[in-house]
Amino acid sequence: MSGTGRRGDGHGRLGSMLSGLAVAVGCVLFLGGFAWAAVVYKPYTVPTESMTPTVNAGDRVLAERVDGAEVRRGDVVVFKDPAWGDMPMVKRVVGIGGDRIACCEKNGRLTVNGKPIEEPYLQTKGLASVKDFTAEVPKGQLFLLGDERSGSLDSRVHLDDPGQGSVPRSAVQARVDAIAWPMNGMIERPQAFADLPGGVSKPGPLKLQIGAVVAGVVLIVGGAAYGPIAARSARSRRGQGGKVPAGAR
Repeated sequence: MSGTGRRGDGHGRLGSMLSGLAVAVGCVLFLGGFAWAAVVYKPYTVPTESMTPTVNAGDRVLAERVDGAEVRRGDVVVFKDPAWGDMPMVKRVVGIGGDRIACCEKNGRLTVNGKPIEEPYLQTKGLASVKDFTAEVPKGQLFLLGDERSGSLDSRVHLDDPGQGSVPRSAVQARVDAIAWPMNGMIERPQAFADLPGGVSKPGPLKLQIGAVVAGVVLIVGGAAYGPIAARSARSRRGQGGKVPAGAR
């Protein structure tokens, strides 16, 4: 009987140890995921409808802190340029230094270096701009348009400015990866730009960070629940062991 008791105690101690380890690892993942996200991402509230339907006015987005040199065509970026105003703005990069941007070709599409670009994210389908334009993007600059092309005040409005409406890469503060509220998910990289030199940028680590937080919650809840479940199971086994078998009566 004493051997049985020791084995039971051993199982109990092992279970308690594993339970505590699960909670500890869960806390590390949960807090680490949040801390990692806080370092990499910054939240912004989009002030206007110029990026509809991709991002609506009032949406809360998570933007990855990046250097302007990392930005690629198709990225939705947060930037601030004195020529555009005093507040951070959100637009889509359609051209980089050396590109020739033009609109519109016979099917109403934007062209980059003569290549027509399919833009499924546009608010107005089949028309990339309500007004024709061309622009040469200087080296180290970015040409930016809103997805709501009929009303967006973007590089087209600044075509007569130095740089033909482009802004310096250094003006970029962050790249938008996801819409946090409402929870509309990740913003995909447009594949139409993938065939151009430089391709498109890679998504940030947001999915990994969310995965770490979710895994942490599961381990914490599972580890914390083990104790009550194990105690109830032990009481049940003791209760069954105390019964007198029917044949011995």
